[in-house]
Amino acid sequence: MKVGVPTEIKTDEYRVALTPAGVRELVEHGHEVGIQAGAGEGSAIADDEYTSQGARILADAPAVFAWSDMIVKVKEPQPSEVALLEPRHTLFTYLHLAPDPDLTRGLVESGATCVAYETVEDARGRLPLLAPMSEVAGKIATQAGAFMLEKPLGGRGILLGGVPGVAAAKVMIIGGGVVGMNAAFIALGMEATVYVYDRNIDRLRELDIAFNGRADTCYASTLDIEQRLPEVDLVIGAVLVHGAKAPYVIRREQLSLMKRQAVLVDVSIDQGGCFETSRPTTHSDPVYEVDGVLHYCVANMPGAVPVTSTRALTNATLPYVLHVADAGVEQSSRENPGLAKGVNVVGGKVTYQPVAEATGQPYTELFAALAG
Repeated sequence: MKVGVPTEIKTDEYRVALTPAGVRELVEHGHEVGIQAGAGEGSAIADDEYTSQGARILADAPAVFAWSDMIVKVKEPQPSEVALLEPRHTLFTYLHLAPDPDLTRGLVESGATCVAYETVEDARGRLPLLAPMSEVAGKIATQAGAFMLEKPLGGRGILLGGVPGVAAAKVMIIGGGVVGMNAAFIALGMEATVYVYDRNIDRLRELDIAFNGRADTCYASTLDIEQRLPEVDLVIGAVLVHGAKAPYVIRREQLSLMKRQAVLVDVSIDQGGCFETSRPTTHSDPVYEVDGVLHYCVANMPGAVPVTSTRALTNATLPYVLHVADAGVEQSSRENPGLAKGVNVVGGKVTYQPVAEATGQPYTELFAALAG
């Protein structure tokens, strides 16, 4: 199979979908790899590092798409990339289709087979290709929130960890999954007062052990969240429903309960956002204010640290990329039911039910779609 890697073109995105180690593995499995010239530069990977492992360098995105059978990316395809997709292509990347009917429609119309990193599951129902970026995003969320709390950035002017004689800031983290746990670890390391909210009691027990009792674990009822809002300085939204649009956990009318120049960080923004007032922002222009509360809603937080993120992502994705390249989408999906859950679009049909429901598209069972 010919596996192509284009340069990421989303604003402020510096990751690349394959490292030289990944090229080596694919080549040793008998596949060809084409890398767009300069695709790895943002992640400190030079073209000659790819060619030394057997890749060929292709001039631009149209050349990559024209040459390739499978396109491996990091972020969802932008309109110019959707236009290059053909029915013969398999696209493997983060898609986040539930909040994006237009992109879903574009992929359906392309006829391509589209596999989403974020809906692939392992044998325990976890999300192995989302987890490494969730770890990065959780840690960045706290760092970014702490930075935005500084007065020159528009925040309250409070130091997250305080100092002797002055109380630390209070951090509320809504969602106790991979993002929430990593956000809490960093907040605790910065000596903030931390509250982690979730609706899974067993998960709260696990977190209480993981934090060694240093964070308060709280049941995420609407009332309890609302009662905590007046006292916190930073709220991190880390709510995830597999492949579906994120639910709102803070509504606009609740912003009036918060301190002026408090900060909201929405890590769920890729899935539509978990605050009613959230809208996607970029690293170049990361914050805006609503009703006196700062919102940080960067849609590709891990893109800010591409040297770390690229390697963490490709460590996780490479076994799945190899499986699809070796066996094709249909056979690999039959052999790995968790991988099958990653297949969102096939031949003009939506094959992942939460995406179909969220975008108004008809749902088709995967193997029925693959059978044509």
